[in-house]
Amino acid sequence: MLKIGLISDTHGFLDPEVLDYFSGRDEIWHAGDFGTPEIAHKLRQVAPLLGVYGNIDGQEIRKEFPLHQKVNREGLEIWMTHIGGMPGRYCIPIREEIEADPPDIFICGHSHILKVARDQDLGGMLFINPGAAGRHGLQVYRTIVRFELAGGEIQNFEVIKLGKRVE
Repeated sequence: MLKIGLISDTHGFLDPEVLDYFSGRDEIWHAGDFGTPEIAHKLRQVAPLLGVYGNIDGQEIRKEFPLHQKVNREGLEIWMTHIGGMPGRYCIPIREEIEADPPDIFICGHSHILKVARDQDLGGMLFINPGAAGRHGLQVYRTIVRFELAGGEIQNFEVIKLGKRVE
């Protein structure tokens, strides 16, 4: 079993509560728009970090993290990128590939809109956008996600509201 903490769109702000919520996780995944390298450094102090760069990230982040992460965890194929679209409206640069060979789990950020859905048109692929954990954007609440992967299944999925975007 692998315990995962998923976050996106921090835009240079990391709520201290995130570190508590992600304590005990085996890995933390960041779906882009870190904002600053310090965010990655703070998350790595809690657990190993897997991430992708986002559209606002500078060269320091882009040198460390790729545009796409494609990994296998607990028998599940996972594809994470920052700008991915949403079920039925995937972004043009990835649409053909995702439709031809969908992963088990597709993760993206960018929209700041929390969305978790099964894409039945792609064999039930699980789509996850954890929303935005930072203070920039139009989201009302800052959100993160926690879940576990075990034996080819996702379990104990939890959305955590960190509070309103601007407090």
